[in-house]
Amino acid sequence: MKENTLITITRQYGSGGREVSEILAKRMGVKRYDRKIVNMAAEKMGQGADIESIVESSYASPETSKPYFQQGGFGRVADYNRRYIEQAKAILAIAKRGEGAVFLGRCADFVLKDCPNHYSFFIYADDDFREQRAKEEYDEKTVKELNAVDEQRRSYYAYYTGRKWGDPQNYDMMINTSKITLEEAADLICQYVEMRQK
Repeated sequence: MKENTLITITRQYGSGGREVSEILAKRMGVKRYDRKIVNMAAEKMGQGADIESIVESSYASPETSKPYFQQGGFGRVADYNRRYIEQAKAILAIAKRGEGAVFLGRCADFVLKDCPNHYSFFIYADDDFREQRAKEEYDEKTVKELNAVDEQRRSYYAYYTGRKWGDPQNYDMMINTSKITLEEAADLICQYVEMRQK
């Protein structure tokens, strides 16, 4: 795998996508970025001490505002839009280092869509698998609660990218982790990237 490989992981809540991104980053010997992006954006905005409220409010997408992808430039925009812009700038700055990285969520697949050596993956799983993982990993959340988080992600993604979250056309590959181990999911991603880079 090339040193400047950029991998983006979008995932259904409870599918193990976070763990897959961790496995990939370790194998590649690169950093994994998720909420760290929010931290970087918050510091840029001078609000580094209030990270959790920024994370929670970053899902805001008021119906009265035009979607970000339809707006021009980086002029005067509402705080929730400025958060997205700073996150996108941080993602692009990391990508430009040429060191390779794994990005989890934050619309990174859209932000990096025109970057060379970028590969995007969507991790999902059957409800039974997600329910079992939720009992073990997520304080016994229900599938309904998992789906509510996914609905937030879907709205956030659509608002800022103009694309449909989970649409196969937006990703290089979609992987169902209820049928294979998380290690095997990471294997598939590595094999796919290496095949593409030959």
